Amino acid sequence: MNRYCVIIPTYNNAGTVAEVARRALAVCPNVFVVDDGSTDDTAAGLKGLDVRVLSHEHNRGKGCALKTGFKAAREAGFTHAVTVDADGQHFPEDIPGMVEASDRNPGDYIIGVRNLTSENMPRQNTFANRFSNFWFRLQTGQRLADTQSGFRIYPLDRLYGLGLLTSRYEAELELMVFAAWHGVRMNGVPVRVWYAPEGERVSHFRPFRDFFRISVLNTLLCLGAVVIGLPMALWRKMAG
Repeated sequence: MNRYCVIIPTYNNAGTVAEVARRALAVCPNVFVVDDGSTDDTAAGLKGLDVRVLSHEHNRGKGCALKTGFKAAREAGFTHAVTVDADGQHFPEDIPGMVEASDRNPGDYIIGVRNLTSENMPRQNTFANRFSNFWFRLQTGQRLADTQSGFRIYPLDRLYGLGLLTSRYEAELELMVFAAWHGVRMNGVPVRVWYAPEGERVSHFRPFRDFFRISVLNTLLCLGAVVIGLPMALWRKMAG
């Protein structure tokens, strides 16, 4: 039987993380919040909530926060983890629909696909996502409409490359590519999204530096697709 938990990585989201956690608890009683070295009132806001808080002493990045959450979820006996961003853009109320898709295909990664043409979608997000979608298809042969969504369900026994995982945002792309090379399917499910008005958004994305990191990662993953991904795909085909 599948057992689901929610993992919410957070860094300085004091204004939103508690409400995200409350809404997640309304649909799933098992919630982990990974406080990635926050320096604001994040910890205080979570007091009194029936969530398990995992804390990093210093900020280590989203990739490290996810690894901490996955480890705790596995140790607690969960089979699947739903990841939800702490900034309020995701609707935890959409989790049941994603769980239904996961129950039908428990070995798939379930990706919450956002409407990238919505009125308040930041323009740079739309471009970055289309850029990422192109490279993901080239690296894996799989087409996915939203490769940058952090709203996902991971089967915890189908996580690959955790030892090589980068520490920041690009870790989510790595997880999908490594899994696809191992034959895991990406299953997109439409979800709602909300972005705070300009000036109210809390974002730790550094456009130039992070875009450069993602570009370097995509170059390495393309090389990996040739020497690892393609041979593995051919082997699976030959083995039936």
